[in-house]
Amino acid sequence: MARAMFEYTKTVLKKVSFNTELFCLELKKAIKTLQPCEIDELRIWLTSYIHGKPELNSCLLLIGK
Repeated sequence: MARAMFEYTKTVLKKVSFNTELFCLELKKAIKTLQPCEIDELRIWLTSYIHGKPELNSCLLLIGK
């Protein structure tokens, strides 16, 4: 089930990436619910996903890059 939550989180983040505030809000929720190893995976995924989306760079601070 944990893996499903990680995949769901990525789906939600992709859908709200048009709005920085929503993206950061959903990222905060994800940090609260995911396991520590999944948060590390999410950090790696985020780094590649926001490449080319400079408006989302500020959200990386939430995940502790």
